[in-house]
Amino acid sequence: MLRWQKGKQEVALFGVNYTTPFAHAYRAHQRLGVPHEKAIAQDVYHLSRLGVDAFRVHVWDVEITDTVGNLQDNEHLRLLDFLVNQLKQRGIKIILTPIAYWNNGYPEKDTGTGFSSIYSKTQAYTNPRAIAAQERYLTQFLNHRNPYTKQLNREDPDIIALEVCNEPKYNKPEAQITSFANRMAQAIRATGCRKPVFYNVSENPDVYEAVLNAKVDGLTYQWYPQGLVSGHALRGNFLPYVDQYPIPYRQDPRFTSRAKMVYEFESADIIQPVMYPFMARSFREAGFQWATQFAYDPLAMADANTEYQTHYLNLAYTPAKALSLLIAGKVFRNVKRGQQFGRYPQDSVFSDFRVSYRQGLSEMNTPEEFYYTTSTATAPKQVARLRHLAGVGSSAVVRYGGTGAYFLDRLASGVWRLEVMPDAVPIRDPFEKASLSKPVTQILWNEQPLRISLAELGQNFSLKGLNEGNTAQGQAREGSLSVRPGVYLLAAAGKSTATFTTQTTFNHIKLGEFVAPAPTDLGPQALHAAPAQVAASQPLRLTATLTGLAPADSVFLVAQHYYGRTRTLPMTSPRYATVEATVPADLLYAGQPALLDSAA
Repeated sequence: MLRWQKGKQEVALFGVNYTTPFAHAYRAHQRLGVPHEKAIAQDVYHLSRLGVDAFRVHVWDVEITDTVGNLQDNEHLRLLDFLVNQLKQRGIKIILTPIAYWNNGYPEKDTGTGFSSIYSKTQAYTNPRAIAAQERYLTQFLNHRNPYTKQLNREDPDIIALEVCNEPKYNKPEAQITSFANRMAQAIRATGCRKPVFYNVSENPDVYEAVLNAKVDGLTYQWYPQGLVSGHALRGNFLPYVDQYPIPYRQDPRFTSRAKMVYEFESADIIQPVMYPFMARSFREAGFQWATQFAYDPLAMADANTEYQTHYLNLAYTPAKALSLLIAGKVFRNVKRGQQFGRYPQDSVFSDFRVSYRQGLSEMNTPEEFYYTTSTATAPKQVARLRHLAGVGSSAVVRYGGTGAYFLDRLASGVWRLEVMPDAVPIRDPFEKASLSKPVTQILWNEQPLRISLAELGQNFSLKGLNEGNTAQGQAREGSLSVRPGVYLLAAAGKSTATFTTQTTFNHIKLGEFVAPAPTDLGPQALHAAPAQVAASQPLRLTATLTGLAPADSVFLVAQHYYGRTRTLPMTSPRYATVEATVPADLLYAGQPALLDSAA
């Protein structure tokens, strides 16, 4: 078990993988003309905003070593050092996996020239030269001094552990595997490093005993329960897939005596914001103390989802899914290690959490915190005691007309910080073949209506812009006003805010910090997912996403059969960027499929 030295409490950390210093993400930022340091600082701010307190990455050793394992002092290593320093400033703990075992090409050609460019995964633990290169590299990597933190990697208190290697590939006999794992662990400890050493056991289930027999402190696992790279968004309820994390040998003393981490997990090809909280709960039930999603999309390239098309997670571009990660982190830290639960669907409500596939809703509701991924009818437990709120859509406390995420944090009695992200509108399937030139989500900066119902703010609270360039000032009427993306200081009538400035620190962030992508210059965009099947003689409700409408525009649905009459139906807009209409039953008769089109 991992415990903090101070206080001896059990460790429970939850977060993400993130890869901007390396491989495709590094090259993409170059092509886009985005400075890597700026990108990293912005993304780490968003991670902090989402409550992330754990970071893991498999270091692309192929980009920072030569073929014999010597560490190369280059741009990739410097950016990793910069990233580590940024994470430390936000209070985010780190586990590094020094050896990745693959080249840097995906989805382009390989260009790395380190030892992983000449040795395969199976050679890595059998070839004496490959083994020596890895020992040399681990020694130099741990003795590397970060120029930003001034600390050696092996001494940095925020790098809390090391996972030796990422997803090795083994064959029998098992003794050779155990020997290799012991040599790598010994190479780490020989530097004087006293951090826990973890080793991957889940990638080679047929030889798991080889790792259980190794002299390591912890075991590492991953979870991609419905597979990877479907090439399209998956539809349907996948919550039963993540209802439990099974480990066949969970009673084995060699398993129970080791700390356990999930180095990667994801609900691949699923955009619904309901999977992460269930996964987090299943991890805790199975005894894990660390879990990091793979992988958080860098802001600069998240509009196209090119880093790994089967994954898609970013606060600005997938706001509901990002808030489900925030809620999942709360699940992971609040559910006890080994706590048992019923099985789906009886466990859809547990502790302070609720997950609903039908509503597309993940939710946390405590007296002090209220988070939700879509509009909810749930009443906060104790509004008067609320300190933190975040959501997409509307609730009893906040009614908001936009599609981006928003955050409300109490700074003092009658004084709150409001952060509003721009509107994010999907325009393509994010999981189809990706390209930097093919945006999948549109960002729009709109002025949207907002109503806040907090007794201590009252009906006539003031609003003042905090972020750079935001000069907005206003006063609510009956709790309502309009806002554009940005950060604001809200104060009840008569409350002084003189002690709060843009530089005031609050929960690892400064009050004036704000990061958001520029508007996407694409013009009007439409997206409609056709129903797979329609019942004859039954009315049909059709919904589409549509942007670029002027206030005076009207939208119509043209319902036409291959043979037969055509009818033009007016469409309504129940919320921003959404239009819908009902095709009457008399137009839905058996025969040739109807041809449906829309016009604005």
